Amino acid sequence: MTNEKKQTRRIVLTGFMGSGKSTVGPLLAARLGWRFVDVDDVIEAEAGTKIAELFARHGEAAFRQRELEAIAKLVEAEELVLALGGGAIETELNRTLLLGSAGTLLVHLDVELETTLKRCAGTEETRPILADRANLATRYEKRLPLYREAHLSIRVDGLTPEEAVEAIVGAAGGEGRES
Repeated sequence: MTNEKKQTRRIVLTGFMGSGKSTVGPLLAARLGWRFVDVDDVIEAEAGTKIAELFARHGEAAFRQRELEAIAKLVEAEELVLALGGGAIETELNRTLLLGSAGTLLVHLDVELETTLKRCAGTEETRPILADRANLATRYEKRLPLYREAHLSIRVDGLTPEEAVEAIVGAAGGEGRES
């Protein structure tokens, strides 16, 4: 376990919207003394515009290419907790990169669709997909097996963000804990 511990140099969080990636990520980074980065924030900063605008202007394929490029750069960083967008896992190159990159622990924050709906209620303005429940359910079902390819899958429906952090740290071998 000690050898595994030393090899984990970055933790990447994946999961459906509302799984807690953007909430758990900064807490996990603080717990480990690492840096937190949300890949969507990187893409927006580089593009100078919001993700929704990128989709509207250039389409999903162009956005996914930017996303892949950002992930490819970030997966080389040390002592990093990285939160992916919910759809990043659909790109096979992203999965291959994240699952095969030495030092990367890909963690799936697993939630039921009902949890997503509760946690994301009131965010329909920024997440228009929430209004189309049939499409939302289809996306969830399509992505779930891909998320579950992660090195580690943790059910977080009933966990507080702090409990999710402890579950990740414990499952990852205790990085960041004082001996």
